[in-house]
Amino acid sequence: MADKVAGTAVGPIVIAAAEQRLPPENRLCTDEFAERMLPAAVRGLLRAGPVRRMLVATMERQAPGVWAGIACRKRYLDEKVTEALDAGAAALVLLGAGFDTRGLRLAVPRGVPDFELDVAANIAAKRKRITLPDSVFPVPVDFATDDVAAALASAGRRPESRTVFVWEAVTQYLTEAAVRSTLAMLAGAAPGSTLGFTYIQRDFLAGTNLYDAPKMRQRFVIRDPMWKFGLLPAEVAGLLAEYGWQEAEQVGAAEYRPRYLGPAGRTEPVSDVERCVWAVKS
Repeated sequence: MADKVAGTAVGPIVIAAAEQRLPPENRLCTDEFAERMLPAAVRGLLRAGPVRRMLVATMERQAPGVWAGIACRKRYLDEKVTEALDAGAAALVLLGAGFDTRGLRLAVPRGVPDFELDVAANIAAKRKRITLPDSVFPVPVDFATDDVAAALASAGRRPESRTVFVWEAVTQYLTEAAVRSTLAMLAGAAPGSTLGFTYIQRDFLAGTNLYDAPKMRQRFVIRDPMWKFGLLPAEVAGLLAEYGWQEAEQVGAAEYRPRYLGPAGRTEPVSDVERCVWAVKS
């Protein structure tokens, strides 16, 4: 199961790389490093004009709007991380980094240390694709079993430093106990720290609302049950408050359309199976 979860890191970076090949004014997200995270064969395919349309069509058959939803969540989190770093955050922590290049793009140019937590397989794969600068600290960890706070401390993160945490596309793969364990670790973050994370809608996991994506639920919940944890939007603030965090904003399809798709001249659907939250440590 761990290998299967690790393998899911590729899809989002393919989307980011494909978006990068569009004119800047038409992109939903920008990531100049994304293509370097892909195997050579995939990079070659992306250079062919029709391939992006084929990729979009394949994903849309599984879940209409999933392409735009992932691209928009990346854009949103990039913007919020940039705001936090500009406001003086002293460290970036990527919880389940995968092939995320946010540290390279946003933290490293500012001289801010970037701590990237993930399973060892994803860390090794990333190091094969790109040379990480000295201010990037890969931290092998299993969120289900390891002491995340101890792992971060061993890597050199100072807990008293105001930190921006990103927990993107991870919570659905964890048990509730593992989610709460991570939030308990984050409860020790310095006041003014910020957290961006995504979650899957709990009614989608339960099958009471399919969000026009029955094939995706069949794949991730029924046939190969990797997705375990979900929330309802109204539950988020209460869960965060238990660990000393305040929900600042929560976004999904309704917010992404006017913020990102409209200005980019894009009209495709946006999935609301997944939502994104920005929170502040009190």
